[in-house]
Amino acid sequence: MRHFKEYAEKLRFSDLRPTKQRLMISQILFDQKKTFHFTIESLNKIIKKNFNENISLATLYNTVHAFKKKGYIKKISVNEKKYYFDTNTSPHHHFYDEEAEKLIDINDSEVSLNNLPKSPPGKHINGVEVMIRLASDNQN
Repeated sequence: MRHFKEYAEKLRFSDLRPTKQRLMISQILFDQKKTFHFTIESLNKIIKKNFNENISLATLYNTVHAFKKKGYIKKISVNEKKYYFDTNTSPHHHFYDEEAEKLIDINDSEVSLNNLPKSPPGKHINGVEVMIRLASDNQN
């Protein structure tokens, strides 16, 4: 695991004050070996487990949105009420397991896109990310 000192420098460089809470959140999010998908609620549980600390949901929400604004994470909406955050900010595709409520990365080479529509006047296509929803085969 990285040391808080490295995260403190990164936060200061981004004009974010390196509070104890932001440092804990940084360590959880950015010490992962692979992409990390999370909700505010799941992040809260991980922090309680790893640091035995209680951080208010408002602080978590504000910190995660500050990180998003700085480009360190991105928000992925799976429906009008549910969204996740992703530490992989590059354009990429996902499976969404509706039963497990879990995002799974898809390798770009596994998706082929053809015949994209023409963008509206004054706009251009900035990127395309596919979300494939999964359900169990044995649903009635």
